[in-house]
Amino acid sequence: MSSDEDFVPAEALTYDQAIANLRQPDDPGLRYYAAWWLGRFRMAEPEAIALLIAALADDLDRAPEGGYPLRRNAARALGKLGSVEAVEPLIGCLDCDDYYVREAAADALGELGDARAIAGLVNLLDGGIAAAVPVEGKPHLTQPYAAILEALGKLGAREHQGAVEAFLNHAQDRIRFSAGRALYQLTGEARYAEVVAAGLDAPDLQRRRSALMDVGAIGYLPAAERVAATLAENSLKLISLRGLLESALATPDGPAGAIAPAAERVMDLMDSLL
Repeated sequence: MSSDEDFVPAEALTYDQAIANLRQPDDPGLRYYAAWWLGRFRMAEPEAIALLIAALADDLDRAPEGGYPLRRNAARALGKLGSVEAVEPLIGCLDCDDYYVREAAADALGELGDARAIAGLVNLLDGGIAAAVPVEGKPHLTQPYAAILEALGKLGAREHQGAVEAFLNHAQDRIRFSAGRALYQLTGEARYAEVVAAGLDAPDLQRRRSALMDVGAIGYLPAAERVAATLAENSLKLISLRGLLESALATPDGPAGAIAPAAERVMDLMDSLL
């Protein structure tokens, strides 16, 4: 491990330092934070992308339980960098024995928006909700279903609507929300968005927080007033409303150059929370 004086905090890194840290084989912590930094600050240079892709096969950084922390961060970073070269390597990560690498890869593939990922993601849904059960001794299910479902929604995998729809009946709220979110993106049908929006009135705060993020992500404008009234932090409600505002601005329903009434309504709600 490097000495304290050699350690450069992630927020103080330069691009060259991040590249050097990712190249060196001796300090897993430096490599881990370098991968995070490159993604966080959208350093999409070819050299950075090549090193992050190489890190998807890293065997040196192992967690006590046997996982691959560097692979996870590299996958997350690549999802933010928009590089087509990362798609096939990330698809390969869907077969990794580390649940969290599979989760990070699914998230990244959804962000990259390349339809080549659909088949690999759908394969992870084999067995439907009957297979979506907790792993003994682990805090997660057999597959990262929320990430998989949300990625399929982003990728427009309409031919697999039935496979996604089965997860509306899963016992876990998080999985049902992700299925509803994906199905609304695939079909535009409000009944699926309402699966997600129903969580805004849930008795559990964490469920309400999750619903806020999902409603904002899918831009479900009919829920705008419910978002503003949700019993949760104003900061989260503003994030959700920002997603709704982006949706409203993307689909103007008035004269050219005019702000759509739906956008004005969302902006008024945002102002009321400030």
